[in-house]
This record gives sequence, structure tokens and C-alpha cells, in this order.
Amino acid sequence: MTTDTRPATGPDPAPPASLPRRAHRAFRRWRRTRPFWASVWTGLGGFVILFLPLAPLGKILQVGIGGIAGMAGGVVLMAMALLMLLLPSQRHTAGTIAVVAGVASFPLSNLGGLFVGMILAVLGGSMAFGWLPEKPRKKWRRFRRPAAPAEGTAPDRPLPLPGEPA
Repeated sequence: MTTDTRPATGPDPAPPASLPRRAHRAFRRWRRTRPFWASVWTGLGGFVILFLPLAPLGKILQVGIGGIAGMAGGVVLMAMALLMLLLPSQRHTAGTIAVVAGVASFPLSNLGGLFVGMILAVLGGSMAFGWLPEKPRKKWRRFRRPAAPAEGTAPDRPLPLPGEPA
């Protein structure tokens, strides 16, 4: 004995668009209006540069200015990643600062987060500088042929130029 009360006729009707699907579409639309991947790479580079040398406070104080400069570079990179996301019109400035901070992290912070953070920061900054907003799609228009003249009427002729016989 089954407890299924659905009728045995055909498959279930298609469910309406679910909330996760609509949220994914809305996120995709939002993501395409800003340098999303540039900010992701820049933020990851800043994260690596910031947290790779992170140690207990006693160790940072022993390291001195090098540890603090590395942490400051990571914070600057993460701030530039947020700036790219929140203000896409400032992407050129944020991208340039991200590239400079990424390259500066090489001597300031453990070889730029063991090269990984530096490469990610330079990649993200250059992507932000080169990013262009997506142009809105043009709706396709079908070009219609002019309607054929009705039977018994003369076809349309172009107007004669001045000085030409009609």
C-alpha cells in the first residue's frame, strides 16, 4: 500500500523560479556591473600578505617595522578590493594603488607573501585598471521588407531631382 496521493497522470508541473535561482540571477547582474574578479584577486592577495606573517604580538614586536609594514600593505590591498566593489567608477585609482602596494609588499613583507600575495595583488590591480563596464544588450530588431504595393496601384517611385523631367 502506498501513501502517494498524486494522480498517476504525467509528470509534475514545473515549479516556479525558486528564490535561490532568482538570487543567483540578481547576483550575476550585480557582479557584471563592477570589477568583481579583480577585487576577488586583490582581496586574496591582501589576505595572504596580511595573514602570512601574522604571529603573536610578541613576535611582531621583535620583528619590528617589517611586520607592521607587511600588515599595513595587506590592509591597504583589502581596502582597495572593497573600493573596487563598492565604487566601480574609482577602479583606475584602486587598481593602480593595488599594483603599487602589491609590488611594495615584495621588500616589505616576506617576499610579498612568498610571491603568492604579490602576484595576486598585481593581477587583481591590473584587471581592475583594464575592466570596462558591460554595455547593455541591444534588442534585436527584425527589419521588415516594405509591403508589396496593392494590385492596381503604381509602385512608389523616388521623387525626381530638381532639373530632371518628371
